Amino acid sequence: MTTWRPHPHIRVVAIGLHWRDGRLLAAEVRDDAGRIKGVRPLGGEIEFGESWRAALIREFNEELGVDVILKGEPLMMENIFVHEGATGHEVMFIAEVVFPDATFRDQDRIDFREDNGAHIVARWFDLADLDVEGAPSLFPTGLKDLLLGTVRGGPA
Repeated sequence: MTTWRPHPHIRVVAIGLHWRDGRLLAAEVRDDAGRIKGVRPLGGEIEFGESWRAALIREFNEELGVDVILKGEPLMMENIFVHEGATGHEVMFIAEVVFPDATFRDQDRIDFREDNGAHIVARWFDLADLDVEGAPSLFPTGLKDLLLGTVRGGPA
């Protein structure tokens, strides 16, 4: 298993909100023991000289082999977090993405690999089932409240 730690600097990232039947596509986040501690929408770091839009399209293409369509303007969020004792800090562009028709429509989960070789599982989650006792957290912390306070393609 790959041991992941936050970068020791502020990262600027773009993550995509893909909704299917009111549920959000998110990848499992595991602790060092392999237990699921939460889930996070897909995306990644914006490279130097790259726009958040280009980064988000690139990330979905690299991770899932799909060319997404961006929908609307991004939400912005600062994410300061601790993972396995290490502090991370991100500034996030968060935007809705649409998949081409029928992409992954018949799949309950999507398996893919990160650049570092880590195996990742993504599934669609109902926001009501996240950030509650005995269930995974939605990362970044505060995203669920942000989404529930915003009328978008997800929860109504």
